[in-house]
Amino acid sequence: MAKKQTSAEKAFKQSEVRRIHNKAIKSKCRTYAKQFVQAVQGKDQKAAEEKYVLLQKELDSARSKGVLKRNAVSRKKSRMMKLYNVTFAASAAK
Repeated sequence: MAKKQTSAEKAFKQSEVRRIHNKAIKSKCRTYAKQFVQAVQGKDQKAAEEKYVLLQKELDSARSKGVLKRNAVSRKKSRMMKLYNVTFAASAAK
């Protein structure tokens, strides 16, 4: 005869699945952020623009899935754009 599963056991299994899913999404966001920062530090403006688009898309996706909070996403996008503008505004002024 099959053993009954308690609601606590089921809730634990569900939370584990969600935790692993959320961890993968956050990891992808961090990876794109690192790639963007490397492109900016390498003074590659075209690559940085492409990486920023990917990062922005991934952050917005994480926000819509409820993995990241709205203000956290806004803060990350703002800081990345600020880094981009500070780095490439000096080269554009020359």
